[in-house]
Amino acid sequence: MLKVEGLYTEYPNEKGQVVKAAQDVTFAIDEGRLFTLLGPSGCGKTTTLRSIAGLERPKAGEISVNGRLVYSASKRVFVAPNRRGFGMVFQSYAIWPHMTVFQNAAFPLEVGDRKYSTTQIRDNVMRVLTAVQLDHLADREATKLSGGQQQRLALARALVMEPALLLLDEPLSNLDAKLREKMRFELKRLQRELRITTVYVTHDQSEALALSHQIAVMNEGRIQQIGTPREVYEKPANRFVADFVGNSNFVEGVVRLKPDTTYASRHVIETEIGGVHVKTAQELRADEKVALSVRPEDVVLTETRPAGDNVWEGRVEQKVFLGEAVDFQVKVGPRTLLSRQHPTLRTRVGEAIYVQLDPEKCTVLTVS
Repeated sequence: MLKVEGLYTEYPNEKGQVVKAAQDVTFAIDEGRLFTLLGPSGCGKTTTLRSIAGLERPKAGEISVNGRLVYSASKRVFVAPNRRGFGMVFQSYAIWPHMTVFQNAAFPLEVGDRKYSTTQIRDNVMRVLTAVQLDHLADREATKLSGGQQQRLALARALVMEPALLLLDEPLSNLDAKLREKMRFELKRLQRELRITTVYVTHDQSEALALSHQIAVMNEGRIQQIGTPREVYEKPANRFVADFVGNSNFVEGVVRLKPDTTYASRHVIETEIGGVHVKTAQELRADEKVALSVRPEDVVLTETRPAGDNVWEGRVEQKVFLGEAVDFQVKVGPRTLLSRQHPTLRTRVGEAIYVQLDPEKCTVLTVS
């Protein structure tokens, strides 16, 4: 298990100003899980990863792996990076061009403190090359590998020491879109099979949703929310998370009614498109200002008026064909809502259409 508690990392920029890269970062990862630090550039995710690796020295906090303390400001503990026993893969794979695939993977075993026999090195290397499906290319020059194969070789080199923790810093960012999608499946398979505890850093939301057991969304050095991919996507903690993880429609309004006896936790939010019924377990006060977050796939469009609450007549402003879906921009009163629908819906631009919002799909966010 990895535990990071109260981590603060600050450093001066080129102008001498203090950059607060990580502020009170705290999380724990169970053994064998893949945990993703997700956020925009400059949010502190890579600094946090480098602090775990020992490449940055934080100002405060503690880091431990399986009960072993590798950093503590209060106890004056700082284990050097090469003594932590972690595997790390960077954006740049740093493959040795003058070595074969086998020699690249074997390098950590040959230069480490522990001495291995030739047989042990061969067995360990071939085991990890088999895991990443490169065993048949062991004798090939590393420069003759494709981008995806080089990425897998970098993983093999990180895994050959059987690290207690695997740290991945945007390892797919240099691959083209199709290869990146394929490598997501490879990474997921590898992590599940080896059951190695992994910290993954990315700014790519779809990557985080596809790979992770848990996600920590970061902004301006702080963790905004920790949860499963489904929790983060369907129940964002605040507007930043809702906006950063996927697309969302935001409609601001005021709480007008307290829960009634007909529906559990039902409120009506008065907005510029009308009264929106929402179902939430949150404690809301009358006249409280809130924002509603509704995902495009939860904005239902029909050409005939449906039964139920939260129905308005709108007009199609624009639509974009995406192959497996069609994105509609629909004008409802003064607002334009984005809706993602199946291509079988063929309503033309300029035509009327009905919009319906499920009360359970309207996430209520507090307005600071």
